[in-house]
Amino acid sequence: MNAATGHRPTLYLVDASMYVFRAWHSMPDEFHDAEGWPTNAVHGFARFLLELLDRARPQHIAVAFDEALDSCFRNTLYPAYKANREPAPEALKRQFVHCRDLCVALGLVVLSHRQYEADDLIGSALRHARRHGHRGVIVSADKDLSQLLEDGDEQWDFARGQRWGADGVRERQGVHAHQVADYLALCGDAVDNIPGVPGIGAKTAAALLAHFESLDALLERVEEIPFLRFRGAASVAAKLRANGEQARLFRQLTTIACDAPLDHDRDFARGDADAAGLQALCDALRFGPMTRRRLHEAAGLEFVPA
Repeated sequence: MNAATGHRPTLYLVDASMYVFRAWHSMPDEFHDAEGWPTNAVHGFARFLLELLDRARPQHIAVAFDEALDSCFRNTLYPAYKANREPAPEALKRQFVHCRDLCVALGLVVLSHRQYEADDLIGSALRHARRHGHRGVIVSADKDLSQLLEDGDEQWDFARGQRWGADGVRERQGVHAHQVADYLALCGDAVDNIPGVPGIGAKTAAALLAHFESLDALLERVEEIPFLRFRGAASVAAKLRANGEQARLFRQLTTIACDAPLDHDRDFARGDADAAGLQALCDALRFGPMTRRRLHEAAGLEFVPA
C-alpha cells in the first residue's frame, strides 16, 4: 500500500447493474420466487455481494443502480443515446428491485436517480467522499469509469480479480485516465450508441490525444494535424473540421457527471441491517439455508434455521 492510500479510509463504489446483468445471463434459470418469477439474477448478485463483503470488509460502501434507462439527461442531448439497447424484460426489472432491496436490508447505501446513470452517481459520490478524506475503489469492469481515477483510487474488475489505479489506465486503454472521455468522443462507444468522429478509430484517437492532450486543444489546433506523421493525417484533419461540434456533443455524453444530487450529506458508512426486511426477502425469494446463513452472517445477524 503506497503513501497515497495508506491513511485514507476507502469508499467502495459498486456498479450494481453490471453484476445483475452478468448474473442474469450466466445463472441457470432454475430459481423462482414464491410467485413463480425467475430469481436467477438475484441469486447471482447475492453471491457476488457476499464475496465482495467477505473479501473487502468495507466500512464505507455505496451500491449504484441504473434507473435512468430512458430518462437520462443524455437522452435529451442526443436522442439516439443507448437507443440500440433492447428494453429489459419484466422478469429482469423485477429482479433489479429485489437486488436493490437486498442491499438496503444489508445496511448498504443505495444510489439511484431518474436522470443520472449509475456512473454519474458513482462519480458524484466519489467527489463527495474525496472532500471528506476518502479514496475510492470502483467495483466494475466498465472502461468508462476509469476516467474517475485519481491518485490513490483504484478500479477493481471483481470477476477477473484485476485492480488498477490511474497510472494503469494508459496500458489498458491507450490514453490517460483524464483523457478517457475525450478518447471515447473521438473513436465512439458502440455500447452506448455513440458513433464518434467518422473515420477515427481507437489508434488514431489515442495518437491525437498523445500529441494534443485534449479534445479542445485538438480542435483549436486542427490545422497542425496534416503535419503529423501518421497515414491519412490530412483526411483526419478534414473530418475533425467537419465534425468538431459533433465531437464536443459526444464528449458531453462520454463525460461522467460528478454533480448528481445524492439526496443526503453522508459518509456512506455501512449501516445496521434490517433483520425483518432480510428475513422477508429470503422467504419471498425462496433462498436456501446456506444463502440465508451467509446473508445473516454478512449482516451481523443471528441466523436461526427454520
